[in-house]
Amino acid sequence: MVSSPSAAVPRRHLTITPASVILVCVAALLAIGLAVLFSASSNAKGGPTSYLYKQLIFLALALGAGWIVARADLEHLRKYAWIAGAITLVGLVLVLIPHIGISVKGSRRWLGFGGVRLQISEFAKLAMVFCLSHYLALNQNKLHDFVKGFVLPCAITGVFAVLILAEPDFGTAFLTGAIGVILLFLAGARLRFLLPSIALALTGFTVLVLHNPNRLRRITAFMDVEANRAEGAYQLWQAILAFAAGGVQGVGIGNGRQQQSFLPEAHTDFIFAILGEEMGLIFTLLVVGLFVTIFIAGLMHVRRAPNLFQFLLVTGSLLLICLQAIINLAVVTGMMPTKGMSLPLISAGGSNLLLMGLLVGIIINTSRTWERPRPLERKRALAEVVA
Repeated sequence: MVSSPSAAVPRRHLTITPASVILVCVAALLAIGLAVLFSASSNAKGGPTSYLYKQLIFLALALGAGWIVARADLEHLRKYAWIAGAITLVGLVLVLIPHIGISVKGSRRWLGFGGVRLQISEFAKLAMVFCLSHYLALNQNKLHDFVKGFVLPCAITGVFAVLILAEPDFGTAFLTGAIGVILLFLAGARLRFLLPSIALALTGFTVLVLHNPNRLRRITAFMDVEANRAEGAYQLWQAILAFAAGGVQGVGIGNGRQQQSFLPEAHTDFIFAILGEEMGLIFTLLVVGLFVTIFIAGLMHVRRAPNLFQFLLVTGSLLLICLQAIINLAVVTGMMPTKGMSLPLISAGGSNLLLMGLLVGIIINTSRTWERPRPLERKRALAEVVA
């Protein structure tokens, strides 16, 4: 007997998925970031709204890019993995060419398109994850082979990392290489190949840092911040003062003093210090808690991955958000030597915001497909309706 039409309509219950939790956390971080950015850019040339307007424009572009990626077919996009990787590599090469790449403070990291600058290394990180995930999924039965399971995937990671390192951008190169190694490990690469290569790469990276006067000066200043507070550790010392001034409750939005030319890069790399001064310990812990929640929810989400490609792609996207946040927070709080790396979703910067939109779009995309009822589950649900 068929039940009445009103009884036949199943009740829809509000379900909280890991992806929805991530989306809420991202929205909260964006809101906090816009509020702090307005204050941090109060001393900017164009006034306090100059960086805010740019951030809002790129936020709109990031939302559009994220929406497109969220609606796309990831398995279809796999066909263009190598094309996307090649385009990004060409961009990394163009950045290094004088009169084409834009140099700022001794580093060539940007390409100009009219009045817009894009930091190509931001998109190179995602391109590396995309290409490496595609390759490892195609060759998952050959991961125990030395050449196909280790040398070639290391070469994919290495070519991106080396070109980024040549800009020079040591922090982004390190982040790119670290994520590549993690994805290799998760895919099942042999540790007897992986561990020696990690040791070799870290040794080479250390040698490069020691032979770079600017990076070496940052490390020596980090070892004794107070003694170098007027020179190499000036930014870190001012950040520490900002946290101390903020206390638990903060001095209030717009009432901080560090953005008044005391703290360089207050709107980008060290914006977390401005947040600590003006919004206090409560909001700094809230920001840390939001990133921790994104990471935990992401780990719960990737457990439902239907194949290796999507598992690695989402894991890489999650690491691009959370590892960069960890590095920035560690630098600003004096746990790591100073490194120019923005705080995701909060710092000013159009390229990183666009990247975040793409990464969140990938997570939302997989949420739609992974959490869709399976055929057997749909049949059971239909049988319950017609009863």
